[in-house]
This record gives sequence, structure tokens and C-alpha cells, in this order.
Amino acid sequence: MTVSQTKRRTMGNSTHLTHFILSAYFDSRLVKYIFVMILMTLYVLMLVSNVLLIVVICVNRSLHEPMYLFLCSLFVNELYGSTGIFPSLLIHILTDIHTVSVSLCFLQIYCIHSYGIVELLTLAVMSYDRYFAICHPLQYNTHMTRKRIATLLAVPWFYGFLACTVMISLTLSLHLCANIISKVYCDNHSVVKMACSDITAVNIYGLIIAFINISVPLVLILYTYMRILKVCFSGSKQTRHKAVSTCTPHLASLINFTLGASFEIVQTRFNMNHVPSTLRIFLSLYFITCQPLFNPLMYGLNISHIRICCKKLLFAQM
Repeated sequence: MTVSQTKRRTMGNSTHLTHFILSAYFDSRLVKYIFVMILMTLYVLMLVSNVLLIVVICVNRSLHEPMYLFLCSLFVNELYGSTGIFPSLLIHILTDIHTVSVSLCFLQIYCIHSYGIVELLTLAVMSYDRYFAICHPLQYNTHMTRKRIATLLAVPWFYGFLACTVMISLTLSLHLCANIISKVYCDNHSVVKMACSDITAVNIYGLIIAFINISVPLVLILYTYMRILKVCFSGSKQTRHKAVSTCTPHLASLINFTLGASFEIVQTRFNMNHVPSTLRIFLSLYFITCQPLFNPLMYGLNISHIRICCKKLLFAQM
């Protein structure tokens, strides 16, 4: 079936749509095997590093503390997010088939958007945890009860899945007049732009949810770090050392994710045709490919307790 025939078939209600075409892929000929090997290597590294740290945290009772449990949730989310896009990328590059069924496209949208929400909210929860550990160390153990830890672990996932469920439901109700997505993966805004029906409800929901998803976590993070800095400047050298050792990986992770997500938001909302296509593809994939690699390295290398437990686990297997 040709592209023009597909377009004619998909005019009207979105329920008549059979698939979307991802038009950002280009003919890479034999170079595609190099791309596949690079992406496969990155994906295996992501899986191994994140699974290793999850196992280390789960099997070591000494790591069953709030900070490490929140880290475990972060690593699980990165496995979830990277699995939502990497298999699809590998298949599309290797087979030169750049179409995706409607159901798989919306599943990918759900995975990628919920990954982003859970990631930022979990980073906000981790900043709140560090704030209490550094600014109120005497009340930390009584404040961070099992019930509160469970709530702080569950809220990002529950909210992320709920927000994306509503978003997908609104998008599915639209009538689409095209099926070409100018990216290498599916995203909600690209699908909404193809609608030929009223998108007011989707846009209003999108603006509200984007404001909540971005402003609330960032305000919480800024507030907690202002308080942490205040304590560091007025506290002892030991307090400053503790703050630096535990907050540096978190800040680096937050900056890395924020930059990557900002690139994607700008590219989605504005015309970026003046930017080379290869650079656009790299920037659109950055927040979901680099973060799952970056975090295990940052936390695994910088937090001595995790590093020691990793070595023990690896040597025990030899």
C-alpha cells in the first residue's frame, strides 16, 4: 500500500487508522548495521547497569534506607522508559520498515510520557529526602516512616500513569486526517497535530498537565536546595561534606534530564526544520537514552556504599 493510499484510507475518524509512518528515518544502507550495533550496545549497558544496581539495593539490607529505595525506583523507571523505545528503534533501523501500528504507537506514547513524569517526580522526591536528611537529621528517622516512604514511592508512578491514561484517552477521541509522524518514535503532540477535529480539550489538558508536571517538581527541588545551601553555609565541615557527597549525583542527574527534556519540548512545540535532521534525532532521543546510562554511572561511582556493595556482589559471583 502506498503512502497516498494510506492517507486516503486514514482520512476521517482515527478508528479507521491502521498505522503511522515515522518519516524521520533515512536510508542508511550498510551503515545501519553500525547504528544497530551501537544502539544494541547502549541498550545492553542500560539493562545490565540498572538491573545490577536494583539487585544490589534489594539484596543488601544495609541499603534498605529511603535514599536507596528512591534510587531503586529511579532505576526501575529507566528500565521501563528505555524498553519503551529501544526495541522499536532497533527493529525500524534493521528492517527498513518505518511504520508502526496504531496500538503500538499509543503504547509507546504512554511509556515515554509516563517515563518522563515519573522520572522528574522521583527526582523531586529524592530532593525532599535529602532536605530532611541534611536539614533535620535528628527528626529524619521518625519522619521517614515506612508508610511515608511507601507513599513517596507510589505517588510518582500512580500520578504518571493516571495523567498519561487521561491524555491518551483524549487523543484517541480525535479524528485524524494524516498518519505521518516526522520523528523516529511516536509522541502525543505529533499525533494531536494531525487532528482535523476540535483539539481544544486536548490542548487545555496538555497545558495544565505540563504546568503541573514541570512547575511543581522544580519548585520543590529549588526550595529544598535553597534550604540545603543555607544549612551548608552555616553548618560544620562534616555537614557540607555530607551534602556534597549525596547531592552531587542528584543534581547532575537532574540537570542532565532537564536539558534533555527541554530539547525535546522545544523541538516538539517549535519549527526546527533549520536544524540538521541528524541533530534533531539525537536531541529527541537524548532524555530517554542518556539518562538510563548516566544515572547508574553517577550513583554507582559516587556513592561509596553502593560501590562497595556492587564490588561484593560481583566478586561473590566469581
